[in-house]
Amino acid sequence: MQRLGPEAGHRLIRWAALAAASWVTVLAPAAAAPPVVDDTGHTVTLAQSARRIVALAPGATALLFAAGAGDRVVATIEFADEPAAARRVPRIGDVQAIDYERLIALHPDVVVVTDAITSEFITGRVRALGLPVYTTRYTRLADIAPSVARLGRLAATEAIADPEARRLEARLAALRATYAGRAPIDVLYEVWNPPVYTIGGAHIVTDALAVCGARNVFADAQVAAPAVSVEAVIARDPAVIVASGPRAQATAWLAEWRRFPRLAATAANRLYVFDDPRLDRMGPSAIEATAGLCRILDAAR
Repeated sequence: MQRLGPEAGHRLIRWAALAAASWVTVLAPAAAAPPVVDDTGHTVTLAQSARRIVALAPGATALLFAAGAGDRVVATIEFADEPAAARRVPRIGDVQAIDYERLIALHPDVVVVTDAITSEFITGRVRALGLPVYTTRYTRLADIAPSVARLGRLAATEAIADPEARRLEARLAALRATYAGRAPIDVLYEVWNPPVYTIGGAHIVTDALAVCGARNVFADAQVAAPAVSVEAVIARDPAVIVASGPRAQATAWLAEWRRFPRLAATAANRLYVFDDPRLDRMGPSAIEATAGLCRILDAAR
């Protein structure tokens, strides 16, 4: 048998050690990720930190990008266009229906949905497929930053998510401070016509109005987007009407209210278009969109 010299023997030992380490690496299972509690209090346990994520709401997609997990999003739905990079993510449906075969083929580690946006039917079907579901929920602007931080834990991107969450918290605090003490003003926030649709008390826009020192005249409505009659609007007599939608369309909605000259908003010509979709999409930029809404309402005082 040929004997190896000292140097060759050392090399052989090193190669054997490397080979053994590689073998262990291949065979050893990946460490399980710690359980993560989503925005609804539901515990989500994954085999490892989420690497392949499907987001079934525009706001959820934006939150994932803010949390530093945008490169993990392998599919989303229509209108998920925030930030700009999200527009390149493949679509597998919309808020009403998705392609379940494509969803399965993507082999996601987790599917992220948004409470009150993603339908219960879709969420139920996803769960029935055996896919882990993580739910985001935000009815107040203050819910956005913690949601970003939690998604950072889901994807193990805390190094990006946590500073971004702190930045969002600071921006919202500054916005509240700017408009604190403003005289309250009653607002109808119109999102469709006809019939007239507005927003209820649980909608994030109601909180945005409050940040601006305004009151939603239909804050007592229990549904997110109630249809209301013209008579109900006249009875509540808002001082301001804000039509939220594409400018041409929203302008036409406002023109309808000029038929009621005794309405406080019409009499004072406090009819405003708000055409920033970021507030309705409910992503992190909803805070900046609120700043624009506050400027409109400040002009109405």
